[in-house]
Amino acid sequence: MRIDAHQHFWNPGRGDYGWMPEDEPILFRPYGPEDLLPALEAAGVEGTVLVQAAPTVEETEYMLGIADAAPFVRGVVGWVDFERADHEAVLKRLAGHPKFRGVRPMIQDLPDDKWMHRDDVQWGYRAVIEHDLTFDALGFPRHLAPFLALLKRYPEMRVVIDHCMKPDIANHSPERFAHWAEGMARLAGETGAFCKFSALVTEAKPGWTVEDLRPYAAHVLSVFGPERVMWGSDWPVCRLRAEYGEWRAAAEALTAHLSAPDRARVFGGTAAAFYRL
Repeated sequence: MRIDAHQHFWNPGRGDYGWMPEDEPILFRPYGPEDLLPALEAAGVEGTVLVQAAPTVEETEYMLGIADAAPFVRGVVGWVDFERADHEAVLKRLAGHPKFRGVRPMIQDLPDDKWMHRDDVQWGYRAVIEHDLTFDALGFPRHLAPFLALLKRYPEMRVVIDHCMKPDIANHSPERFAHWAEGMARLAGETGAFCKFSALVTEAKPGWTVEDLRPYAAHVLSVFGPERVMWGSDWPVCRLRAEYGEWRAAAEALTAHLSAPDRARVFGGTAAAFYRL
C-alpha cells in the first residue's frame, strides 16, 4: 500500500487558521479531497493521513467528516487542548471514531519552547498512551532537546517526528546542520520515535535542487532506518516550493539507493504500521 503520511485539507472561511497569511494566495484558499485526488492517482498513492492545521476540536471534527466521505483518507491526526484536563473526555470521544489515530499539539507556534514540560499538560501524554493513540511531534531544531527529554519520560508513547524537525535548509551551514543532525541522531538512538520524511522541500530556498535536500534525507534514513521513516507530502503547504508530483519525484530520487523493500516501507509500509491503517 502506498501511503502519504501527512497532508491537509482546510477552508480558511472556518476562521480558525490563525497562522495562515491572508495575503498568501497559495495557502489562503479552500483545499478538499477533489483537489488532491488527481495528484494521488498520478503518484499511485492509495491512502493518506489527514493532519490537523488548526488548534481547535472543531477542525478535528471537520476533518473526521471529510474522512467519512473520502475513502482514501485512512487516518486522521487531530487536536485537543492539552491545557485543559477536561479535554481527556474529548480525546476519549474522538478515539471512538474508526479513522481517528492521534493528536498533534501545534508546539512550533508556541512562544515557550518548554511548554511541553509544563505540569498542567502532562495528562495529555498519559491519555494518548492510555487510549493507544499516536503523537505527532511538531517543532523546529530548537525543540530537539525538549522533545528528547519528553520522549524519554514517556517511552510507551507512539511518537512520530513531523517534517524531520524542520531543519533550516534554506540557510544551510555546517554549524546548523551539525546541531540538527546530532539532535535527530539522539532522538533516533535514545527513543523509539519514528520520523516523517516530509517538508524538506518547504524548508529549502526557492529554486531548490535535490542535492540541497540530499544530506538531510540521507541523515534521517541513516539514523532512523527505513522501518521508522515515512514519506509525507505536506500538501498543500508543499506548494509553496513544489507541486505534489515534483516533491514526490525528489523523494524517490533521494531514496533510489534503497532496496525495493525499504522503499516500500518509506512510501507506505512504515506509515501503515505506525498508524495501523
